Parts: sequence; structure tokens; C-alpha cells
Amino acid sequence: ACTPEEAISLVKEHTRDIHLVMTDVVMPEMSGRDLQKRLDAVRPGMKYLFMSGYPANVIARHGVLDEGIHFLQKPFQMEAVAAKVREALGKA
Repeated sequence: ACTPEEAISLVKEHTRDIHLVMTDVVMPEMSGRDLQKRLDAVRPGMKYLFMSGYPANVIARHGVLDEGIHFLQKPFQMEAVAAKVREALGKA
């Protein structure tokens, strides 16, 4: 999805399981955590992997550095993405 609203629509329309949502932390329309809350209201139980190119002090204000939150700092290598996806899905 290109926007948070599009992501919400896709989740509402998709009939099969969605195991993982990857989202940016800082977006113009809403934060990644706000998107998570909206998506959880539609379909609870999905897992999330947040990513950002902003420094830690900026993203900390968005609650993404809290314990138990899966986060990937940009720029990243594909190996790091694969490892974080496995971690987020509990397959690390």
C-alpha cells in the first residue's frame, strides 16, 4: 500500500491471513503506531515490523523503541530484513 488509508482498505478487503505488516514509523497521514491501532481494530493478531530512516530520538517519540516492538533502521541490507521478518514472526 502507498498510504495508511490504502493499507487499511487492503486489510479490510483481504480475506486470507495476513501474518506481518511492514510499515514506516513516520508518515505524512499518520504514524506507524496509529496505523497499527487502526489495523488491529479491523483484524487483531497481525504482527508488525516498523522501519525508519529517522534517528532513535525522533522515533522514540512514536513509541516504536518500546520493548517487544520489532524495528529496522534504514538503510538496511536484505539479510537484515530477512532476519527481522523471522524474528517478528517468531521464527528466529
